[in-house]
Amino acid sequence: MDTATLQTQTRLILRQQITMMVNRYSVHTVAPDGSEGTMVAFAEQKRLALKEQVTFYTDETRGEALAAFKARKVIDLASGYDVVDASGTPLGLFRKEFGKSLFRSTWHLQQPGLPTYTGQERNLGVALLRRVTDVLSWLPYHFDFSVGASIAFSVERRWGLRDRYAIEINDPRLDRRLVIAMAVALDALQGR
Repeated sequence: MDTATLQTQTRLILRQQITMMVNRYSVHTVAPDGSEGTMVAFAEQKRLALKEQVTFYTDETRGEALAAFKARKVIDLASGYDVVDASGTPLGLFRKEFGKSLFRSTWHLQQPGLPTYTGQERNLGVALLRRVTDVLSWLPYHFDFSVGASIAFSVERRWGLRDRYAIEINDPRLDRRLVIAMAVALDALQGR
């Protein structure tokens, strides 16, 4: 799928597959019946990396890069992550707000020319329960990214044995590659 067509998508599905050494992520469009449609992105994240870097490809063959994100610093709780397109041109950045994230995970996402979007776990009760014990780590969590009361996009973890997320994009100005990078980061970096 070309970037122009990807930019028209308002609903995506993110799936994670856990293996011994890497987390694999695939992002699909949503078919009319609500099932997974065309794959638009594929990525692998190495576990225990000191400086996070994730490259997204258009499919599992890894023949064509789509975008990437990379941590600005090695193991820094408030570090930012730069997101670039396949040619290295900046698409935006995101960062976790450490202080607010002690109770309810809070992220900030920036795209040039747009306001800063703040994403926060929707349910404070679930956020607090997840922090009390690892036994409840399976609880689904939901993030809404907004400016004021206007929700630009949401990432909702679905119930199930495997991690699966529904992404709803309301702001047509947002680069979908930046949204996909943020959605993967919510899974890959949430526990840090």
